[in-house]
Amino acid sequence: MKPYVVAMTGASGVVYGRRCVEILAELGHKIVLVVSRSARLILTEELHIPPGDFTRVEHFTCMFRPDILEHLKVYSPDEFTSPLASGSYPIQGMIIIPCSMRTLGAIASGAGENLIHRAADCTIKEGRPLILVPRETPLHAIHLENMLRLARLGVRIVPAAPAFYGGVQSFDGMIDFVVGKVFDQLGLEHALSPRWIGSECWTRSD
Repeated sequence: MKPYVVAMTGASGVVYGRRCVEILAELGHKIVLVVSRSARLILTEELHIPPGDFTRVEHFTCMFRPDILEHLKVYSPDEFTSPLASGSYPIQGMIIIPCSMRTLGAIASGAGENLIHRAADCTIKEGRPLILVPRETPLHAIHLENMLRLARLGVRIVPAAPAFYGGVQSFDGMIDFVVGKVFDQLGLEHALSPRWIGSECWTRSD
C-alpha cells in the first residue's frame, strides 16, 4: 500500500498533526512522517514531547501508541537522499499539518530548502493530492497570494478553523473536525465529526 506523507512544520497546532497520524494509522494506512526543526520546538512546548532524535520512530513512543508506531516511518527534514525527494516514489498524498507561512511561501515559490518543501514540490509536479493546513491569523496579502498561487495548482488549503455545528463543544471534537476536513479532501471515509444535514426543527408559516 502506498503511504501518506505527513509533515509537521513550525506553526502552533501540532495537535492536529498528531491526530492526523493517529487516524490514518487506525484506518490501516502507512505514514511517512517528517517533523521540521521548528516543529520539534513546538512539540516540546505544546505537547511536552521531550527533545531528542525526531528521526527515529522510537522517539515518538511518548506521542503515539505502539500500534500507531507500527504504521510509521520517519525521515529528517535534512535527508535529501530520502525517497520523498523524488517524484518516482509512489505516495497516496501529502498533508502538511500544521503548515507554517514560511513553509507555504517556500512551496509557492519553488524554493525547496528542506525535505518537506521538496516532497511537496514532487507531490505537485506528479499531480498527487497536497493538503496544507495553515493556522496563522490574521493573514496579510503575501500569505493570501501564496495560498492563491498554490490553489491554482490544485493544492487544497484547509485552514485550521473548526466549526461548532452538530454539537461540537469539546477540544477533541474541534481537532477532529479539522482533521475530518483534511480527510474529506483526500476522499477518505471517516466518522470524526457530524455532517451538516440542515435544520429539521423549523416551523412552516402556513
